[in-house]
Order: sequence, then C-alpha cells, then structure tokens
Amino acid sequence: MNIRENIESSLETIIFQSRWLLAPLYVGLIIALGLLVIKFGMKLFYVSLHMVEESYTDLILNILGLIDIVLVANLLLIIIFSGYESFVSKIDMVQKHVDRPDWMGTIDYGALKLKVIGSIVAISSIELLKVFIKVFNHPDKVSDLPYETVMWLILLHLSFVVSGLLFALMERLTPHHVPSNKHHKSEEASH
Repeated sequence: MNIRENIESSLETIIFQSRWLLAPLYVGLIIALGLLVIKFGMKLFYVSLHMVEESYTDLILNILGLIDIVLVANLLLIIIFSGYESFVSKIDMVQKHVDRPDWMGTIDYGALKLKVIGSIVAISSIELLKVFIKVFNHPDKVSDLPYETVMWLILLHLSFVVSGLLFALMERLTPHHVPSNKHHKSEEASH
C-alpha cells in the first residue's frame, strides 16, 4: 500500500466512523420520549381528577391532547429506530426478537420522510379538530380565537397536507435502486 492509499484509507475510516456522532442525538430523542411519557402521565392524572366536573366537550379535548402526545411519541420512536439503523448501525441484537416491529430495518430515508410528514399531518389534524370543537361547543369563547387565527391554522394544515402529497409523489416517481456490491466483490476476489 502506498502513501496515497494509506491517507485515503484513513480518511475513509474517519468519515465512516463519524456516523457515531449521531448516536448521542438519538439518545437525546430517547430522553425526549421519556419526557413525553411523563407529560402523558401528568395529563392523564389531571383528566382523571377533573373528569366529573368537566363537560363532555372538555373531556374530548383532553383526550385529543393525549392522542397528540401518543402520535408525537410514535413519531419519535420511528425516527429513533429507523434513523439509527439508516445512519449509524444495524440493531442486530433484536433481529429475532418476537416483539420486533415488522417495519424495523425496512424504512429507508424516503419512507422516513413520508412517515414524518404523515405524522405531522395527523398531529395538525387533531390540533385543528380541537380548535373546531372549541369554536362550535363554546360559542361564548369565539372571541378568544380570532377568525384570522382559525384561517391561518387551516392554511397551515393544508400546507402540511400538500407537502405530504408532494413528498409521496416524489417518492413514487423516484426510481429505487438496490446498491450494487460489484466493486466490493471484485476487491474481495482480488485479495
């Protein structure tokens, strides 16, 4: 091996190993997931304590808030699993585990983007539903929510929906190629 090949090999090793710099970010997302679990528990405790005195509408709004937290937690879990597997390392220790999700290891970056935008649309839908329920069931509080604010929320939601449709269309139109290992196989054969 000459000097150029040594330098190239060292540089490629550094670049390849740099993927581990993402690992602390995924640990941070795991901590954020734990915080969501705590927030869910606190909200559920609050809803349970005030269930008798709250109206049906307020109970539904609080339950929609719980669903929001669950959707965000699901999104975090998908990003943690598929992001780690796509960019850092395969999670081999659970390969044969009975509870291993079917989608684990099959979501590429394009599918991950679609799942993220799909989750954002679902979360936005729930937030918009909460606004509509407040407006229709509490007409006395309509002044608390200006018409312009509701219109902006609708436009923001529609922009998420259109973005999701465009992402899905781009993903469908993009050819997906399985990477070829010919280069690596020919190198292995020569050694």
